[in-house]
Amino acid sequence: MPDPLLQFRLFGRSFPLLPIIVASALFMENMDSTVIATSLPVIARDLLEDPVALKLALTSYLVSLAIFIPISGWMADRFGSRTVFQSAMAVFMAGSILCAFSSTLGGFVAARFVQGMGGAMMIPVGRLVILRSTEKSELVRMLSYLTIPALLGPVIGPPLGGFISTYFHWRWIFFINVPISILGLYLAARFVPQVREARLQAFDLPGFALSAFGLGLLMTGFATLGRHLVSTPVAVACLLIGALLFAGYLWHAARTPAPLLELKLFRQISFRSGVAGGFLFRIGIGAIPFLLPLMMQLGFGLSPFESGMLTCATAVGALFMKTAAASILNRWGFRRVLIGNTFLVAASLAVIASFTVHTPHVLMIVALFLGGCLRSLQFTSLNSLSYADIEPAKMSQATSLASVVQQLAAGMGVTVGAAALQSSRALLGHADFLPLDFSLAFLCVAAISLCSLYFLLRLPANAGAALTNGEH
Repeated sequence: MPDPLLQFRLFGRSFPLLPIIVASALFMENMDSTVIATSLPVIARDLLEDPVALKLALTSYLVSLAIFIPISGWMADRFGSRTVFQSAMAVFMAGSILCAFSSTLGGFVAARFVQGMGGAMMIPVGRLVILRSTEKSELVRMLSYLTIPALLGPVIGPPLGGFISTYFHWRWIFFINVPISILGLYLAARFVPQVREARLQAFDLPGFALSAFGLGLLMTGFATLGRHLVSTPVAVACLLIGALLFAGYLWHAARTPAPLLELKLFRQISFRSGVAGGFLFRIGIGAIPFLLPLMMQLGFGLSPFESGMLTCATAVGALFMKTAAASILNRWGFRRVLIGNTFLVAASLAVIASFTVHTPHVLMIVALFLGGCLRSLQFTSLNSLSYADIEPAKMSQATSLASVVQQLAAGMGVTVGAAALQSSRALLGHADFLPLDFSLAFLCVAAISLCSLYFLLRLPANAGAALTNGEH
């Protein structure tokens, strides 16, 4: 088995190879998701579609993640971590190639779903390889390498996507994944260990079928209600069938010893507040990557490159806040930070709603940077709080459930943002999107983010104290 501590030298310094391989896959996935958001108007124009219809390309990817993330660990245990990691990377590359050659909305949406299948397996399995093949004394250092691409991808993605879409062709956005994937496949074959779990837990096939089709049809129904891709009766049918199947999963999970998604975890107040409250918060925030590039390009007439250079300020703010979040939580405690910051985030969305075509770009950058700081603090707080009181034996189940909810919330955010945008255009009676439409949409998602207070206000004063200095 390859040595997980195998090093390579660069600029006179040594770096562990295994986490760098996994980090490169994570960087590719994170960058890809932000690159496409900046390029949506250009892609829509080339496919002869309404730009709002391209919401389906974002939601299909997120729904695919939500469906397949819960089974990634079982797949790695059953078939081996190297095999699943390589297969996932190959599927992601295939999905990228299909995206690049897509000529219709339906084909593009299907290709994005394939991409999501690869992404759902690639990163969780890669992280699992590191956890299972690294000594505890080296674990923190190894995992630290994964945070760098997770933070840099959203910074580089918007300007890169805008640059390619403005000066080349949007299809090259997906072709750049091919050489990265080929290199990753080669390195994985040589250096990623084939780790398996000796005692394999039985796979919850009925639970997977009910949750996959239930959640998939529910999200498809919500996303297509605007008469994109399918008719309204078909969208409503998807909603109804999806709701019935998911209700079936709830019945199944209550009677199964080891369900795919352990919903009993919601009985724990910190997990419920972090995940369920986070769901409402993330719906509002999940609309930003969709609405903001459209506002800059369709509302203000900026090029994709100009739009990407402005919107990446949000990711820079998030990167900056990572160093301060722990100190803020130690000083004020989870409850006060989450409640107060919810109002601040909603205010930051209202500031974006006030942007006009005449707003100086410097002010936009400052506002987006500060908004990125605030949202990063909220995400860090919610994620940490969710696991504050989870016992170690339940940590894997909690991680899977929280990941699924987060992806669904992001997909719902895109859907809600698009619905608000379309509703404003219809009510105001104009054919093209105007800046006012985007302002109203941002105010709508700000109000949804505020709804997370329903869960956060119920937190005890000492919530998450085990993760801070315990004084709150």
